[in-house]
Amino acid sequence: MVRIARILCPVDFSESSRRALERAAVLAGWYEAELVALHVAPLPTALLSLAPGVSPATLEPFDVEAMAGELQSFTAQVAARRPGLQLIVRSGAAAPVILDLAREMGADLLVLGTHGRSGVRKLVLGSVAEKVVDKAPCPVLTVALAAEGSPDTPVFRHVLCGVDFSEASRRAVELAISLAEQAGGRLTLMHSVEWVTDDRHPTPATFGVKLYHQSLLTEARARLSELVPAEARDWCRVDFRAACGEPAAEILRAAEAEGADLIVIGADRPGPIDRKSHCFLAMTRGVAATRLGFQLAVTLPASQRRVILVE
Repeated sequence: MVRIARILCPVDFSESSRRALERAAVLAGWYEAELVALHVAPLPTALLSLAPGVSPATLEPFDVEAMAGELQSFTAQVAARRPGLQLIVRSGAAAPVILDLAREMGADLLVLGTHGRSGVRKLVLGSVAEKVVDKAPCPVLTVALAAEGSPDTPVFRHVLCGVDFSEASRRAVELAISLAEQAGGRLTLMHSVEWVTDDRHPTPATFGVKLYHQSLLTEARARLSELVPAEARDWCRVDFRAACGEPAAEILRAAEAEGADLIVIGADRPGPIDRKSHCFLAMTRGVAATRLGFQLAVTLPASQRRVILVE
């Protein structure tokens, strides 16, 4: 069962972070979760390269009250719909502050907007995002500025979940099922078999390559079907799709062709995300989140999370 009790949404006062906060507020309503809006004020550039003998104490102090007032104004409309919205202002480097608060509050979900402005501009498309996704103690949902839907209704008409049958991807399936159920949407589970084509590696026709190819796809669809509880099929339409090719490219191709609103993937890693997962995440962030306007949720193994969210 998916458990989302605490949601953290960092904002940088951009329209993209406003859209992310609106999504987070609706999700908080669905799961009756606490919602925290965090603004991270960047440290003065001078702190990064102080001259010898210069103390940080001599620099202009961080105006917490002014920043808190701006955050309160920025979140006013969402707060009117979510009276329990909590506001937090901290200063420092964006990624470490976000990660520290996520662990401190035991966040079950991080919701991030793409295309932020200065200071958090790289939140999803650069090094900050990689640090957040790679080290987050909970799942991360990114919301594209182009994502459809009103403030009260996030559009998850079609949730596409990429599955490689790892622990993290199984948890991703649980999250995808839950989101599709809450939204009354359609769910597609997809597995891509990496395949060496005949032009790269010629094979005698007698080997039965086509039959073997079909058997892999049939087996994949059967394994996908086993991941969905019978009762879940009463809540939403569930489809199973298998393809041959590079997983990231195939999943993105399917998402675009079928009009998916949300892509859910799992990231297994004992330490840094492995090369294959890292390439996939890079493609989904750089292609799905920006060019195609998909929303992206990344889940992690339970062993990597402080609070076990069956994501």
